[in-house]
Amino acid sequence: MRLSFRLLASALPMLALLACSGGGDGSSGEATGTIEPPPAAAPATPIPAPPDLKARSFILLDHDSGRVLAALDPDSRQEPASLTKLMTAYVVFKALEEGRIKLDDMVTISEYAWKQEGSRMFVEVGKQVSVEDLILGMIVQSGNDATVALAEHVAGTEPAFVQMMNAYAAQLGMSGSHFTNSPGMPDPEHYITARDVAVLSSAIIHEFPEYYRWYSQKEYTWNGITQQNRNGLLWRDPTVDGVKTGHTESAGYCLVTSAQRDGMRLVAAVLGTDSMRAREDANAALLNYGFNFFETRRVYGAGQPLTSTRVWKGAQPEVGLVLGRDLYVTGQRGRMGSVQAEFELPEKVIAPLSKATSIGTVRIVVDGATVASHEVYPADDVPVGGVFRRAVDSVRLWFE
Repeated sequence: MRLSFRLLASALPMLALLACSGGGDGSSGEATGTIEPPPAAAPATPIPAPPDLKARSFILLDHDSGRVLAALDPDSRQEPASLTKLMTAYVVFKALEEGRIKLDDMVTISEYAWKQEGSRMFVEVGKQVSVEDLILGMIVQSGNDATVALAEHVAGTEPAFVQMMNAYAAQLGMSGSHFTNSPGMPDPEHYITARDVAVLSSAIIHEFPEYYRWYSQKEYTWNGITQQNRNGLLWRDPTVDGVKTGHTESAGYCLVTSAQRDGMRLVAAVLGTDSMRAREDANAALLNYGFNFFETRRVYGAGQPLTSTRVWKGAQPEVGLVLGRDLYVTGQRGRMGSVQAEFELPEKVIAPLSKATSIGTVRIVVDGATVASHEVYPADDVPVGGVFRRAVDSVRLWFE
């Protein structure tokens, strides 16, 4: 069953639901949006092609809506180098969230962690370092030694930790990525895609804002050694507040950045450039392109009824449908046009229903192009109705 309604940017500032089809299934539409219309006579500004960048792969996406604004081979497998540490950080943050480790835990540095090559925090074997210090050493200094020490603290061994990395990557939908180590050392079976690393970065920003702030820290001192964050855009652009650099000879120079301007947040990932300056310039070009030509608006809040649907054999005859999180849409700046939501629900919705279980999807269409798809949930739990209600609905279903 497909239901649809349309929000028109040329209507009133507070957009109202115009139509919702559902016939005799009891569906109805009750929703409002928040897109402010541009002047009716404003001419459309042509959106130019995305920047032509010298990189193996790149992507630019809006953090809130998830819409991809520019891309070049975003699903091609690339060597991630230290971008791997974003996946490591995600696993560590999950362990903190679940209370399995704490920021003030003291970690004894193993010889294996101490011997890590490449960029280092310069921890000493046998010494104890707090989890928080190791996280800063991994994020700001990109220390391979700190990264492995964290992996061992969370999972006992690095191989066990890598299994967790791949499991969480699968949960995030990172189907083009696979990890064999925690810091990002070269390996034929260790790879990521630009799309996946952007999705991962967005997940960190969304799920762990209290830890994401560390990605904007410009320098960190440990053991008398001060090292600067290698993300040069933190100095060049005050709206940039993360995320991570990566480099090996075979991977080239890689950089994922995120910036927020006027409430709109973008995430850019550029992989395989030929210099530090090139990766910074490429990210800056993508961010400027996105902010100059697109805008993002919140259309619905989490839990706000979008429409309703008939419930058969339930304790109540219908239930509202809601989203699990706020819904944002991204479109041409100043010319958002129409936003259309198309629901795909079962032919018959039969009780019992749990508000924690999705019963369908809603596709978000901006100016005729599908930009996102989200699961919808019952606004309330709907238990099975009484014997009489079930019997009456059973008879009615015979004639449907």
